[in-house]
Amino acid sequence: MRGCVKGFVPTPKETVDRMVDRLFLKRRPSADAEVLDPGCGEGEFIEGVLRWCIRKQSSIPRIIGIESNPRHVAAARARFAKFSSIEIRQSDFLRDQQLGSYDFIVGNPPYVPITELSEKEKAHYRERFKTATGRFDLYLLFFEQSLSLLKPAGRLVFITPEKFLYVETAQPLRQMLSDKNVEEVCMIHEETFEDLVTYPTITTISNRASSGFASVLLRNGSRVRIVPPSDGSTWLPAIMGHTANSSGGTLGEICVRVSCGVATGADEVFVKTPEGIESSLRRFAYPTIAGREMGDFNESLISKKLMLIPYDLDGNLIAENRLGELKAYLSREANRSKLEQRTCVRRKPWYAFHETPPLIDILRPKILCKDITERPKFWIDWEGKLVPRHSVYYIVPRDMSRIEKLCEHLNSANVARWLDSHCQRVANGFLRLQSHVLKQIPVPSELSEVQRTGTKPRTRLRREDVRTRQLEFGR
Repeated sequence: MRGCVKGFVPTPKETVDRMVDRLFLKRRPSADAEVLDPGCGEGEFIEGVLRWCIRKQSSIPRIIGIESNPRHVAAARARFAKFSSIEIRQSDFLRDQQLGSYDFIVGNPPYVPITELSEKEKAHYRERFKTATGRFDLYLLFFEQSLSLLKPAGRLVFITPEKFLYVETAQPLRQMLSDKNVEEVCMIHEETFEDLVTYPTITTISNRASSGFASVLLRNGSRVRIVPPSDGSTWLPAIMGHTANSSGGTLGEICVRVSCGVATGADEVFVKTPEGIESSLRRFAYPTIAGREMGDFNESLISKKLMLIPYDLDGNLIAENRLGELKAYLSREANRSKLEQRTCVRRKPWYAFHETPPLIDILRPKILCKDITERPKFWIDWEGKLVPRHSVYYIVPRDMSRIEKLCEHLNSANVARWLDSHCQRVANGFLRLQSHVLKQIPVPSELSEVQRTGTKPRTRLRREDVRTRQLEFGR
């Protein structure tokens, strides 16, 4: 079964059997029932349905396998040639307009991120599917297409990454699921596909009116019963047992900015050690820090790198004829080649960053945190001298006099529990912090009431102030 952008990844036999058991739980298929595997590969799930029928001495239903890869189609057809009730179709499941309807749908849809799709494919999917929003993944579209093919009271069992339960991109799918009966969400062992699929989850859905509840089996063996939000918002807080704090406000309400750090798209060109930067370039250089450079080993946030920034304080890209020695450096053959390979140059000048760095906000006292971490921790850049790179988030409060109290709150046990209940999981149990999640962190009224009415710190930074925020490094 295809289940990863790295190629053809068979679903383990024991996982297939577990899913087929769920598919036919208290719903034994008849000989005229129709089963669909939408992306059947070489037929692991079809084989699993046959095993179940033989074990249970049940009639073999009509089984349709759809697969776009000709090699897999040939293998599956040869594998099931003696079964007249099994049909393997070579077709693109997401483009096929004549798919019919089914009593049962089971499978492991392909996990293909938007970065692997052509512009033409993205445009087609966005036009056709409600779930093709933001940085979508094809497995979300497989969910949508399959749900539309279920007969009344039909059942679907898919194995996918658990991310659809909480990532922002999957909100349209969660809204669709709120109208269905989500029988069970089973979070299975992380090593099911070795290191190819992070946090796999088996989801069982019936095409019935929602019961109002969903059963979730956690990886520690415990089971919780949740009420999925009807607005498509994240299910993770309910799954983790988090209860919202209605008092106070949110971090986003009391801050000028809660953002990911600067993405140059070519750190090997723009980020250098002080010794590696010529003196003529130092007026463009700012101390910078990455997530891997933050931790208990660097509590003082000592920067060992400088970032060359071709922007002024207002976020304007400096004209080429004013770059002087920086233009000469960036124009060197090896450097320019790397810069012109970036996707952002399709719409921006060749030496621009992926995103405009808002230095007027960045070069202030601010709170920093890593984007991926085992245990969230927040630090204060008291001098406002650091330019965070794209693996760091920075938080600029409206009321700078409360920055220490705010950082203490963010490092509290309550916020740690809140983040654990709201953040996306990545490998090895680490959390991925994202700006839209950070902005929703609850803050107590004594912080929110003071800062919500504060003045947005937009006063233009003086050049001499900026100079004090830069490390000297011989300048």
